[in-house]
Amino acid sequence: MFGAHVVLVNDSSFNSDEKDMTGPKVIEILEKNGFNVIGKSKVSDERYKIEDELIRLAAEKEIKLIVTAGGTGCAIRDNTPEATLNVCERIVPGLSEEMRRCSALKVRNAILSRGVCGIRHGTLIINLPGNPDAAEENLEFIIDLLPYALEIMSEEKIDCSKTGTQRHRR
Repeated sequence: MFGAHVVLVNDSSFNSDEKDMTGPKVIEILEKNGFNVIGKSKVSDERYKIEDELIRLAAEKEIKLIVTAGGTGCAIRDNTPEATLNVCERIVPGLSEEMRRCSALKVRNAILSRGVCGIRHGTLIINLPGNPDAAEENLEFIIDLLPYALEIMSEEKIDCSKTGTQRHRR
């Protein structure tokens, strides 16, 4: 069971007692799919605050997955993708591409999402939209891929003879 942490990125929820609708949906999906949700935090839309939170969480050994929700649109205060890219050593473009592709089939303007996915020190970071329904939908599109991604990320050396077609057809 992989440890996960959910980060809500939103000025309005950070600065008020506004009821969070997104976090519980994301946590429910993660737990339903076998993840151990270790915690949830809120951060404002300021890039350096998002970066600091991602760096802090990725340094915790038990956290292998960080899921952010919010700050992925085209508004001036939407800084989550840039903050994520600034702290990641590698990107995993296929996950964010799949979320956009599947979302755009339902809602055309979903293609404007700028969310990214990347890896920092063996921790996978995934950006979801802040809208509760969009966050739920996007996570559902890729949730089945995450255990395998985390499994291969944790292997120091992969035997290429075992990573062929059979392993990739899970």
